[in-house]
Amino acid sequence: MAVRDSGSLLIGLLLLFHTWRAWAAVEVSMEDRVEVFRGDTARITCMYKSEDDVGGITIMWLYATRSGERQNIYFQDSNMKIVSQGTPFTNRINMSSSDASREVVLTIKDVQLADELDFICFVKSLTAGEGEGRTKLKVFETPKHPTIEVVPSGVSVTEDSPSKIGVCEVKNGFPKPNITWYRDKTPLRTIPDEVTVTSSRTIESSGLFSVRSELSMKVQKSDKDALFYCEITFYIPGGMRMIETSHVNITVFYPPTAVSVWVESPKGKIKEGDSVELHCHDNGNIASELAIVHGNDDYSLENNVLVLDNVTRGASGVYQCTSLDMDTLINVSGNVTLSVNFLDPAVVTPKESMMLAQGQELKATCNALSSLQTHTAWFKDGQEILKGHTLILKDATFDTAGTYVCVVTVPEIEDMETRGSLHVNVKGPPEIMKLDNTEIEVNFEKSVELSCVAKGFPAPDITWTTSDGKPVKATSHENTEKGTRSVVSVKVTSDLTVFCNASNDYGADAMTYRIKATTQTTTQATTTTSTTISTPTVNTETVDPPEKNKTGTGGTGVIIAVIITCVLLLAILGSVLYFLYKKGKICGRSGKKDLTKEKSKKDNTVVEMKSDNTEEAILLGVNGEKQLSSDQ
Repeated sequence: MAVRDSGSLLIGLLLLFHTWRAWAAVEVSMEDRVEVFRGDTARITCMYKSEDDVGGITIMWLYATRSGERQNIYFQDSNMKIVSQGTPFTNRINMSSSDASREVVLTIKDVQLADELDFICFVKSLTAGEGEGRTKLKVFETPKHPTIEVVPSGVSVTEDSPSKIGVCEVKNGFPKPNITWYRDKTPLRTIPDEVTVTSSRTIESSGLFSVRSELSMKVQKSDKDALFYCEITFYIPGGMRMIETSHVNITVFYPPTAVSVWVESPKGKIKEGDSVELHCHDNGNIASELAIVHGNDDYSLENNVLVLDNVTRGASGVYQCTSLDMDTLINVSGNVTLSVNFLDPAVVTPKESMMLAQGQELKATCNALSSLQTHTAWFKDGQEILKGHTLILKDATFDTAGTYVCVVTVPEIEDMETRGSLHVNVKGPPEIMKLDNTEIEVNFEKSVELSCVAKGFPAPDITWTTSDGKPVKATSHENTEKGTRSVVSVKVTSDLTVFCNASNDYGADAMTYRIKATTQTTTQATTTTSTTISTPTVNTETVDPPEKNKTGTGGTGVIIAVIITCVLLLAILGSVLYFLYKKGKICGRSGKKDLTKEKSKKDNTVVEMKSDNTEEAILLGVNGEKQLSSDQ
């Protein structure tokens, strides 16, 4: 009975002890993971609960190797703090604690990739037992900026299997980065016989990862405008980050499906004589051969350009440009129609020259064959006289004569014109162009220039004579479309009459110049007398008078008064003599006698009044003898 009671008591004490220990066990709390960049400092916190005071607590830090073994790195109790020697953390760890919060913190400096381990915090109480917690240390390294390289030689759409497009690469990241290919924001995944994405990774000596991804695919023509790039994703403390490579185009070779050919210059309508530049391009991106065919002519192109110099209407027609794919031997073509406009030389009917009689009518036409609408105008002496291709000249006169030019233009094209001409002659007797004033006063011993213009066809001959029948030699003589022009220079020594005589096969005409010799009374500058066709202009040459003795103003007045008095006396004497002569008181005459009834005597003077154009001057002397003008 006593033995049974003792056994029951022992069992009860054991159960009480175990129950107390379970109630008094140490509780340890830690984070599941701590994340940190390589080279930074990691802080691993361990929090515990225990009924014992701090002096009764033992704390140990350990790490679990990759093989699962546990390795001490730190020990602490109430008497000592010991950092384990010979571990990777010996010189890089430190521990701090807070008695009030029952918290200890393990600090690891300069974290390395190899530090990515499980760290264990072991807490033991003298009376309450022990407990432990575990935190995984995660280490990160941001990779270098990724690169992308596409095939520089380009990719052809004619390939039967996927062709290599390019390679993306990212280096020195941790953990391993991921690479995803994109085409115009659409991710590319492996599709059999269409798209192939191959990735490989490399662990550098530093333990960091480098990843390389290669893209191969069958390309289409639309891929020439597509943008390819890679997206790199990698982890960092607290999350994930993404980086894109640059966006690049690839060179896609594709055979042409169409050809374009056009006239680059000149712009607008083309005319004969222009230089024409034709351009030809296909829409392919593969080496091809371009050529242009026009009728039976084949042209090779230089830099896709054909130049036709000095084109004629024969160059008009269809120009076909053909592109031949050297790989597939498939050709495509395009064409353009070239229109070369022309304007033939003007044809004037009647041709070149025409002879008309005065009063006759002439009808002439001017035509030029052209590919475009034309405009015709007639000109004479540079002035437009008529629009239209028909010229009608009515009631022809000498003014009708001349050269008529017809100008045919194409309004749609600048500087496109042709010309023809018709020379018209009007036959008839000469007509001298009469002047308003043919009576001229010229100083003695001066020269006067006279001109004479005569119309008519054939061109009139012009001769000059004086009143006494003497010929005068012309100083100039020329034939113009308006007629014949002749000029003479005459020195005036007395009153003079000069005749201009014009004649041809149909008749003659004349014009008279009457020149009066005058006494020079004033000093004039030396000039030359001349007469023009329309208005006679007389410029007389003068000679400065001999130098006289210089006198004062009073002496000059006396001389003038004496001269005037002498003139008056001479006039009175002349009047008296004339009166006595009429009365017969002088020269043995008495009374009135009829001059026509008396015989001519030496002492008698006969006065003959002439009405012809010679107008010879008769002067009477005191002895009644006739004196010629040359004796004055």
